[in-house]
Formats: sequence, C-alpha cells, structure tokens
Amino acid sequence: MAPHNRSCLYKVFVPSYTSRVLVEVLRCRGAEGCPLSLRVRAKAPPLHNSTALDCREHTPCQLAQDLPFWQHWYYVLVEKHPGVPGTVSFQVTVQLTDCSRPSLARPPFLPSSASMNMPHSFGSAGGLALGDSPPPTSPNDTKHPLPIPVTLHTEERCWPVRPTLRNELDTFSVHFYIFFGPNVSVPPDRPAVFVINLLPVLDSGGVLNLELRLNVSSLCGENVTVFGCLNHGVPLTSGDNTSVTCETESLAGFLLSVNATASLSRLRIPYPQTGSWYLSLRSLCATEHGLAQAIEALRILGDQVSATHAAPKNLILKLAQSLGLPSPAKSGFEPCTNVTAEVYLRAYLSPCINDCGIYGQCKLLRTNNYLYAACECKAGWNGWGCTDNAEAFSYGFQLLSTLLLCLSNVMFVPPVAIAVRSHYLLEAAVYIFTMFFSTFYHACDQPGIVVFCIMEYDVLQFCDFLGSLMSVWVTVIAMARLQPIVKQVLYLLGAMLLSMALQMDRHGLWNLLGPSLFALGIMAVAWTARTIRRRHCYPPTWKRWAFYLCPGALIAAAAVLLYAFVETEENYFYIHSIWHLLIAGSVGFLLPPRAKPSRRLGPLPRRKGCGYQLCINEQEELGLVDPAVASINSICTS
Repeated sequence: MAPHNRSCLYKVFVPSYTSRVLVEVLRCRGAEGCPLSLRVRAKAPPLHNSTALDCREHTPCQLAQDLPFWQHWYYVLVEKHPGVPGTVSFQVTVQLTDCSRPSLARPPFLPSSASMNMPHSFGSAGGLALGDSPPPTSPNDTKHPLPIPVTLHTEERCWPVRPTLRNELDTFSVHFYIFFGPNVSVPPDRPAVFVINLLPVLDSGGVLNLELRLNVSSLCGENVTVFGCLNHGVPLTSGDNTSVTCETESLAGFLLSVNATASLSRLRIPYPQTGSWYLSLRSLCATEHGLAQAIEALRILGDQVSATHAAPKNLILKLAQSLGLPSPAKSGFEPCTNVTAEVYLRAYLSPCINDCGIYGQCKLLRTNNYLYAACECKAGWNGWGCTDNAEAFSYGFQLLSTLLLCLSNVMFVPPVAIAVRSHYLLEAAVYIFTMFFSTFYHACDQPGIVVFCIMEYDVLQFCDFLGSLMSVWVTVIAMARLQPIVKQVLYLLGAMLLSMALQMDRHGLWNLLGPSLFALGIMAVAWTARTIRRRHCYPPTWKRWAFYLCPGALIAAAAVLLYAFVETEENYFYIHSIWHLLIAGSVGFLLPPRAKPSRRLGPLPRRKGCGYQLCINEQEELGLVDPAVASINSICTS
C-alpha cells in the first residue's frame, strides 16, 4: 500500500456448499509493525461501523465467517491506520471451506501483480490470495504456490440438499413438490435439508406458506420434537446438535417445531425475498434434566406455590428463570437414538393469507411494474389476512347498516303509486326495477357477515346502477311532455347509452351528471318551445312551481351534492341511505300530473219531437273526406 493510499478493497465470490470463509493478513511489513485493520462484509463493501480487526493486536490477523451466504460476493477491506508513514506491504488470503468435501484443501495461489484499490478475485476450490507484493520464487526463479495452513472443523459437515419441483397454477399460486414426498423421514443422526427456489419478481408479491404435520404414530412412543429452520441464502445445519435456535451472529431464520402434543405448525411469510430458501429438519428427544431442575425449584418454594409435577410449563419456566436455573427449552433436548420421525411437508405460494377470510377481498395490484397481492379489508378489520378485529364493526352495527341501506329503498313505493295513478306505467316499471335491485344489491354488498345475495354480485351492481340512472332519465323526460313516439325513442336510446357508460366506468360521477344534464337540456328546450307558442310561462300555474317543481328540484340537488361531495367509505351506510330517500322523494314531487285526454267531437244529442235535423259528418269535420262527395247520410231524419 503506497503512502498516499489509505485502503485497499477486494472481493471474493462464495459459491454454494461453503461452510466457512477465512480471511487472513500475512507477511505484513511496515514502519510500525503491521499498522492495518481488516474488515469483511457480505454483499456490499464494509462500512465505517463494521467490525474491524486490528492486526497489531491480533496474531495471526484473521477473520472467520461461519455459514456464509452462498452465491454472493464477500468484500475485504484493508485499511491503514492514520498517520502511518511509508509503504506497507502485506498479503491477503481468503480460504473457502467446502462443507461437502471438508478434507479437500487446495493451497491458494498468489497473483503475480495486482493494482491497488481495485477489486480482484482469484479463486480455486480451496482458497484465494490477494496482494501487492510479488510472489516468492524458488532459487531457479520458478513460481510455486505458497501453502497456507488449513484448519478444518471436524464438526462441520454438509448434508445433501433435496430439491423441490415447481408447479405454477396461477399468478402467485405455486406449489413446491418434494421428490418421493410429501412425507419426509427425519433420521435421528442428521438433518434433512430442502431448498425452495423463488424466482425474481414473479414470486415476491405473494405469500410463502410452509406447513409441517408430524405423524405421531412414527415416534414409537418416544418424546420426539422435530425442529424446522427456514432460512434464506444458506441452510443453518451446523452448530450444537442439541440447539433449538435458528440464528447465528450474522444470520436469522424462522423456527418451527412439532411434537406429539402440537403436531401441526404453520408459517407464512408475506412478500418473501427471492432466491433460495433452505429448510432444515432435525429431530431431538426431550430429556428430564431441565424439567427436573424446575420441579426441584417448585419443591423449594413449596410454602409459596402449591403445585405438583404436572405444573404448567410457563410456571416452571418462570420459576426456573427466577432462580437462575437453566431453561428446559435449552437444556432439555438431546439427539435421538433410533427414532426416525415422519413429517408431512407442504410448501406453496398463495396471493393472500387464507384468501383474506370473510372480511376481506384479495386483489392484485401493480406499482412501478411490480405486481403484488394484498387484502382489502372491510367492516373495520385489519391485518395481513384481515384477522385483526381491534377496530372491527360489531354484529349489531352491521345489521343496522344493512337494514338502513335496504329499507331506505321502500321510499320508492310512493313514486310507484303516483306513476300508476297518473298512467305513467313505463316509469312505474323502472321505479320498481330500481327498488328491487337496489335492495338486494345492498344486501349483497355488505362487508361483514350480514350478507344475502340472490345472484352474482356483479349482476346486482350493474342492475342497481342502471336502475338508478334510468329513474332519473325517465322522470326528466316525462317532465318534458314530449310526443309519445319521441318519448319512446328517448327512453330506449337512454337505456342503451347508459348501459354502455356503466360498462366503461360504473363509479364515475359523470355517469350520473351526464344523463341528468342532457335530460334537463331536452326538458328546457321543450318547455321553452311551449312558452313561446303559448306566450305564457310553462308550466302555467304557480301552484305547480311552488308546491312541486321547486321542492323536488331542491331535494334532487341536495341528493346529488351528498353523493358527490359528502359520501365517503366511513359514512357510506347512512349517507347513502339518505341518498335513497332524497332521490325517491324528489321523483314523487317532479313527476308531472296525468295528461288530459285529447278533445274529440262525439255525436250530437237527439232532440225530442218531429222534424228534420241537420247532422254533422264526423269524418268531414276532421277533414278526412272531401265535402263535395259527402254521402246522403250526412242529413238525418228524426
């Protein structure tokens, strides 16, 4: 390391089945001994707060990483202490221990030259060496590899990793099948290791589900507990054979356990990290050592606690902890002898947890090209699977909201009666259609358990929206007092256009405002034409304006304002019920009275007595025949 440089950064790739990474600084020479510090970090260069090893205080200067991450880069940072003058020469060696072949150790090779502050990787099956100084040469100037002492841990072994078969069913719906499974045999002397590979992007938006079920009949009466450790990147299989933890200094996983008492264990990981997940299963037999110490503690405290050998486990743990005794969970297990436990293993990906239950709906969302699934909870429920009822609505509140939304549609009964009395039969049919489908749509739309659906939800929603818009449309067109043929054409055209608009966007505000404004425009044109032709304001009576049109218009405007600006998800239950009441009430005010029958001339009354009477031919009066060819029947004799 030159005087003007303060650090050198290197990297080495750690392949699979690597149980240990050993980084060592050798042949360090400088002005003040070995004024270097060594830092090692996985996946990224070391930070200033990473663990540093001072080579002046440690001989040999080496850092070891047990159970390193597989298929990742490890970065080695060598720093010079501040204020050290001159050049410092050193040699960095990185030894990778292959856990599948612990007896294999190839001496690392030294590169002929290397540039400072640039990453370099020189690998072999056994190790790697990095540095600035030229390699040592033999007397005949032939380069030879420099042997490095290899310290192998006899306890470190690498067990075969059984792959899983991937079967994609749907989006975020993948099942992982085990060869010769799903029943797995866990021998007593070694763990059973499985790998689950999650693809990038495709598998990160769902939920990883893992289920363990113990076959109690395979235990042969022994007190066996099967522990499962699910970890990302590397299997946690080394360490103490009696340890039940699933973590090391640099790694942490998910621990599962099944025994004769609790034979089923489930684990769910929302939005799992992609890559390789390793599941290590091992069986341990419980001993009475830790439990006996806790029972002895109960005997000592017999004057305070009255309990027997069958005391609750949590009480034993508390008493043992208060006396400083070892925990039964840590000291009460040992390797089994001749018991092979059988476990049913199921691993799969699902979009949501339990399909969000009855209080939620599983939806697929996309954000910045990332597709993921999430639960949309209702009725105040929260959580990953809509299982948190801290703010959930009570049954009484759900029943009340359902009754409000459904029974508020009874307000359409008066408009139906008024329409039938005024001979507006088509309008009455539309109001009945709206009342029926609005009632059953809101009975099916409830978020809780007070739900009743007579048909598919989508059909009910479409019919409810169509009926609401058609009620507004036919009411305003009826107010325009158009010719029957024109009115029928507008009714049919409005039904088709509204169906098209609802198919494009059912929740758009303009689906309501657009048809309403268009119908109001038609009515305004018709009323203006009548006013000009009659030279009198239409409708002609002030009572019609004061008692019907103005109140109905104010009620309808209030309903539209509530729907557009006040209604939210929180107040939906009562604001939408008020919307039903206002809309139905406005229809009762705005529907025009019955149209007067057309004036037609009937036969003249016959006078009593004798004589002749001149009769008027009805067809001639209406201009249907020519007066010159009037028949003799036009003159009647009484």
